[in-house]
Amino acid sequence: MLTRDDLVAALSAIRVSAPVRADEVTGSTNATAMALAEDGAPSWTLVSAAHQTEGRGRLGRIWVDTPARALLVSIVLRPELPPNRAGLLTLGAGAAMAEAIRAQAGRQATCKWPNDLLVGERKVGGILAESSVADGRLRYVVVGVGVNLDAPEEVEGAGGIGEVGLRQLLTDFLVRFHELYEGSAEAPLSSRVRAAWLSLSATIGRVVEARTSTDEMVRGRAVGIDDLGGLLLSTDDGGRSVAFGEIRHLDPAS
Repeated sequence: MLTRDDLVAALSAIRVSAPVRADEVTGSTNATAMALAEDGAPSWTLVSAAHQTEGRGRLGRIWVDTPARALLVSIVLRPELPPNRAGLLTLGAGAAMAEAIRAQAGRQATCKWPNDLLVGERKVGGILAESSVADGRLRYVVVGVGVNLDAPEEVEGAGGIGEVGLRQLLTDFLVRFHELYEGSAEAPLSSRVRAAWLSLSATIGRVVEARTSTDEMVRGRAVGIDDLGGLLLSTDDGGRSVAFGEIRHLDPAS
């Protein structure tokens, strides 16, 4: 499992000093990080666990891990972003972790919109970003990352990335994500995230079925992402942007 020293060392790679917390077992790293954020924890506060008993996924789903066989971390961020652009952080974290998996585990990880990490067609990880908004501005965003080393046997369609050093994987991820997040004044966050995510996408070019937040079903070919992180579809009725929801790939990867 990751130790406090591992978390401190990972943050030092991005030249950041922030609070860290490493638990052996916790309910949810995101819940812990959000509580710390409410108490004023600064950006890049880092929380990890070897096992979650109440892990969460998007849309109220449960995240299941095999104890001590997953990377489970959450990061507190305080971005200067409009609330409707918070989804870019999910895509950016996904792209950074896919690259880190490729570099550290030698697996060709890809990103399925909006938050899944795939190896082949199996889900090996995911991103869960949760935020607090007040007076029309983001107070904080907690970005949670879960990556399976071994696939939980009870989860259909799950996969794992195999043996990898958790400290090395976390450090590689943080370096890549920090670079995307902080970036350059010459390119906005949306452009940086779009370039990183599109290069690793398992979704772009495929025919998908999207269920929107209003429970509407939309079918079309995924052709890009917009400045807010929404998925752009080419449908029989023209172009469509899906800002929030989930998708199903309908055709095999080419």
